[in-house]
Amino acid sequence: MDFFRTPAELRAACRSGAYDGPTSGHARGFVQANMVILPAADATDFTEFCRRNPKPCPVLEILEAGDPEPKSSAPGADVRTDLSRYRLFRDGEPAGEATDISDLWRDDLVTFLLGCSFTAEEALIAAGLEPRHIAETGIVPMYRTTRAAAAAGRFRGPVVVSMRPYAPADARRAAEITERYPMAHGGPLQIGDPDALGIADIDAPEYGAPVTIRDGELPVFWACGVTPQAALANARPELAITHAPGYMFVSDLAADDGP
Repeated sequence: MDFFRTPAELRAACRSGAYDGPTSGHARGFVQANMVILPAADATDFTEFCRRNPKPCPVLEILEAGDPEPKSSAPGADVRTDLSRYRLFRDGEPAGEATDISDLWRDDLVTFLLGCSFTAEEALIAAGLEPRHIAETGIVPMYRTTRAAAAAGRFRGPVVVSMRPYAPADARRAAEITERYPMAHGGPLQIGDPDALGIADIDAPEYGAPVTIRDGELPVFWACGVTPQAALANARPELAITHAPGYMFVSDLAADDGP
């Protein structure tokens, strides 16, 4: 696979329709973000949901209502066109996917950009701990757990986790490395025990795609930015737009600097 080297190149390819694939491994060294777009009427409760759940929902930037330009994290970018794939929800129910949401844009829509584990993956790669999904599928496996996120207003639901397998010694190193990136979900929530999170089948993630777990390796679970998408089903806003899992917004923020 050929990887885009800069965020601007990747966003331009998304905007033109030339690229609609996952973003893991692209624009290395720059912060990738989860995205949630909601009507202003729901934005206050969602802001509180993020505050109460900083592990899965670390806030990078909140755009003003009706403004599609993330002026702090990617000046000149446009959240309506610059993601490779979007997921749509109507009254909390999935309503399809799109590669451009310009026709859905409204003056009351508020955009939230939230930290993503792909940022910490850069540090893992630099340490010789490249997550296996980058080579195998391009999309990390993600699971709904039986742990409840802290509710805020109508926003409530399970914590979603992403998983990367490592040998025990490497799992400990990966935990130490990712602890240094709180804006990318920080350290793991659990190491080695899917049952502790209520995950019945490690080979059947609810989002993303399964990866190979070799003999002697442990599944390592981190909080995941798909958690807000699970909460949308309970909040049931009349419209919500998110990134498709694994298809992130790529900012101009340097991964080592954070927001």
